[in-house]
Amino acid sequence: MRVVTVEQLQSVFASLPENPRVVASGNFATPAVLLGALDAIVPEYRLHMLNAQKGLPDRKGVTYETTFVGPGMRSSPHLDYIPCRLSLVPVLYRDHYRPDVVLLHSSARRHDTVSLGTEVNVLPAAIEATRERGGLVIVQANPKMPYTYGDAQIYEHEIDYLVEVDEPLVTHTPKPLDDVSREIGGRIAARVQDASTLQLGIGAVPDAVLASLTGHRDMRIWTEMFSDGVLELHKQGCLDEDIPLTASFLFGSQELYDWVHLNKRVRMLRTENTNAPGQISRQARMTSVNGALQVDLFDQANASRVKGCIYSGFGGSTDFIVGALHSRGGQSFMALHSWHPKANVSTIVPHLTEPVTSFQHSYVATEHGLAQCFGRSQRSQALNIIEHAAHPDVRDELREAAADMGLL
Repeated sequence: MRVVTVEQLQSVFASLPENPRVVASGNFATPAVLLGALDAIVPEYRLHMLNAQKGLPDRKGVTYETTFVGPGMRSSPHLDYIPCRLSLVPVLYRDHYRPDVVLLHSSARRHDTVSLGTEVNVLPAAIEATRERGGLVIVQANPKMPYTYGDAQIYEHEIDYLVEVDEPLVTHTPKPLDDVSREIGGRIAARVQDASTLQLGIGAVPDAVLASLTGHRDMRIWTEMFSDGVLELHKQGCLDEDIPLTASFLFGSQELYDWVHLNKRVRMLRTENTNAPGQISRQARMTSVNGALQVDLFDQANASRVKGCIYSGFGGSTDFIVGALHSRGGQSFMALHSWHPKANVSTIVPHLTEPVTSFQHSYVATEHGLAQCFGRSQRSQALNIIEHAAHPDVRDELREAAADMGLL
């Protein structure tokens, strides 16, 4: 490993092959310094990131690639979306989308390592695929990035070049919970037992679920990501102190980042481990909570597309839904508001008009109730969704549609 300046990287970037594939830390760990230096030198390249945030290089010659679309790439004419479950992205890097260079945002050096900190995810697989073909691994090391353990630790011999930076991390302050999200969160939390394992994302409904669990005990965390809600469970003594908290990326407040720094209870693992349905199914009472844009009377969910265009992607929801259903005592919740206020339409529809992201959940959860789906006939499933999840104003319409489709 060589410690270099940004200026010294110019010759390194100039030596990359024509139109290289660049994998960069995604979510909220964008290596902005490295991306800026690369963009100034390389006329044409493919930028591959997960859930990329705004502020990316955006010009002719830059093609975006992703399996999960974030706001930085959404609706871009330069986007090349790759449908893929998150647990299988490492296979893409190995066999189909081999990187030429990996740009990472890490902690400051500690002994002979750095840590990927808040963003592990698919990056270890990208590093391996890059090194196997003789590509480059370049790191911007930032003392503001927390040092986390597990697969987050990268040894110096795995790094070609390191640039030292000092810049603040992106933080998140949860908005006050709205009444609808509180209602949904409370309904889900009422079904969760003590000593359950949680997978929850970021957003109002997951935050509401966690806020309703502060009276539970011996809770465990096995999730793709977590935020400040898990920190609050820790403060309230709700977590099983003997079981590590397992995640693949983090996003939250500075307090959260300070808490995970050098915290050996927090284990950051690579995606193919956290999101492997077989691993998920081994967790005690695995409880998965995911969101959707629409759910139909066949218990099919669209969480990926709006008006025919890709909005996000499969992400990890499909991995955790399957894993939770196979877990002893496990359950999978598909949570959404029953009504879309901006579009002024029901989110419970007779049949999806967009491609299916997932199907077969334990419950569909809205502010009007929990509709039990798994273990029910298609007739009973459709009735439950109408009676317990749909907005009352559209229930008659949904009953008529269900009858027309032969469900009733």
